[in-house]
Amino acid sequence: MAEYKNPLPISKKEAEKIFSIGSNDQICNALLAITLYDKDWRWAQMHCLHFLNHVDSDISGLAATCLGHIARIHHKLDQKLVINALKNRLSDIKISGRVQDALDDIEIFL
Repeated sequence: MAEYKNPLPISKKEAEKIFSIGSNDQICNALLAITLYDKDWRWAQMHCLHFLNHVDSDISGLAATCLGHIARIHHKLDQKLVINALKNRLSDIKISGRVQDALDDIEIFL
């Protein structure tokens, strides 16, 4: 069984580079890093919303999870925008559990 390790913090410049040319694993790592460490929650939210519609369910599912993390960590989020985006993904059975978890986190922490 693989051991989970938190990603290291990365700069916005490095994250942007990964988001444009990185592998799926690198994108996931960068999404989690900006969610956990970047103080600019709106910037992290923007990228999470973008990747919420990614064709790869690992990326889109993690993007949903990260939106919940932003609510938990920052106690801020563009609620209406994010909730609508998440609700639009509830029908995707590959990520619906993660989407519902994010919606629950938003309800709890905001």
